[in-house]
Amino acid sequence: MEAFLVSTLAIAVGEIGDKTQLLALLLAARYKKPLPIVLGILVATLANHALAALLGQWVAAHVSADVLRWALGLSFIAIAAWTLKPDEMEEGEAISNGRYGVFLVTCFTFFLAEIGDKTQLATVALAAKYSSIGWVVAGSTLGMMIADVPAVFLGKIASPNFPFKTVRIVAATIFFVLGAAVLLGMGSQFL
Repeated sequence: MEAFLVSTLAIAVGEIGDKTQLLALLLAARYKKPLPIVLGILVATLANHALAALLGQWVAAHVSADVLRWALGLSFIAIAAWTLKPDEMEEGEAISNGRYGVFLVTCFTFFLAEIGDKTQLATVALAAKYSSIGWVVAGSTLGMMIADVPAVFLGKIASPNFPFKTVRIVAATIFFVLGAAVLLGMGSQFL
């Protein structure tokens, strides 16, 4: 259960202001169909984070405990630094649904946008730390939904007033504390 709670918190906070959250805003503004967008985010996140968790488990099985501890600790600290930099969608990134529906467009764009993203890398690190990848995937997916579903329903109305900078600082602090705890050997108390 600890893996679920830590994964949910880490991903929900880390997703605030992330490019996939901005993508949720763009999709909601363009299509105005929240249900297929939310379902597309769910399916894409489950697939992406399941692959990330499998990678994390593979790393944990093939890397020595000491190397893994350093890699995890430094990864969390790197994610903390990355979290401080706000993501932006490029102006030229058009979202077209062509002959596909909103659900498939959302699945495809979210899956691709999440590849190599800080929340995906955090999922890899969390799965390497915890033995239960099911709880990590469930928690990381719930964290993504906690952050992205309100963006779908609120659209651009709430985004100008949302304290993205403050949330990024809090998220960076959480990731830094997790990284420091792992490096100092206190990871089992916090993770």
